[in-house]
Amino acid sequence: MSRRARIYAGLIGLAGLVGAGLPAEAAGSGLSLPAPATRTFDQARALRPYALTIGPWQQGKMATLAVSGAVSVEAWRLPGKGGESGALMEMLARQLREAGFEPLFQCADDQCGGYDFRFAQEVVAEPLMHVDLGNFQYLAAQKQGEAGPEYVALLVSASPGAGFVQITRILPADAAASDIATDTVTSTMTDPTTADAPPPDAPVGAQLERKGHAVLSDLEFETGSSDLGPGPFASLAELASYLSDHPERRVALVGHSDAEGSLEVNVTLSKRRAASVRDRLIREYGLSPEQLTAEGVGFLSPLDSNLTEDGRSRNRRVEAVLISTQ
Repeated sequence: MSRRARIYAGLIGLAGLVGAGLPAEAAGSGLSLPAPATRTFDQARALRPYALTIGPWQQGKMATLAVSGAVSVEAWRLPGKGGESGALMEMLARQLREAGFEPLFQCADDQCGGYDFRFAQEVVAEPLMHVDLGNFQYLAAQKQGEAGPEYVALLVSASPGAGFVQITRILPADAAASDIATDTVTSTMTDPTTADAPPPDAPVGAQLERKGHAVLSDLEFETGSSDLGPGPFASLAELASYLSDHPERRVALVGHSDAEGSLEVNVTLSKRRAASVRDRLIREYGLSPEQLTAEGVGFLSPLDSNLTEDGRSRNRRVEAVLISTQ
């Protein structure tokens, strides 16, 4: 697939398409991403406050810097960059330094605070942006511009077969006015299900190897209950077969909910549902408990809008996330 991308509109406004074999070229003080890269999400928003993370998750809280400006968010997918989150971050951090930015905080997965840190961030929803809980990097940086301070937050992750980059930019109000006018919610989303990625109905193992995660879409739970239905469920058989064939692999089962009810209640329910799936895999398929963990994030990572019943139904799910890094 031959595409070309250019990075435009100030610091890191990414635009265009990427040419095969060539990096996305920076305009002015922009960033360059290695090809082939596909922009999966591009959104410029109106002026609003933003809590910029400037410290790790510790003792149930995280240090943030309250800033305000025009917040733009982009996500990119880099096929074939699995395992390279550190290299990707170093490349982008170097470009920021050369553009005059000074780091405020930088960390990697467990050093950041792992699971809690990741789910405290504003992250573009799967599958447009994927964060491997055992292989991600974060950087916040600041530059003093003519109209005031500019901020950038980078979230870089890698899973088998692909790398992902999310770029969040906060510009001061005066500097951002024309930027919003010329780059208004273009939402130029490219379908990440390309030739190098398996289709959504591919076997669970294939999705884990190529995308790093898979929705176990055929699971059934009673309303408000964490008890998994009797089944049988094809997704569990596929996941069990994959883990049996790859005893070195580890998977996190992550429960998700719709947005009805409080976050605390939904996190608890979603984690219990994930634990129910884990118990079934161990009890009926004989998998090693060491291969499986169960987590719950409530409504913090939706697949669809919670404004419709269909959207809420899609958001109520359990996903398998590959957390092995080799």
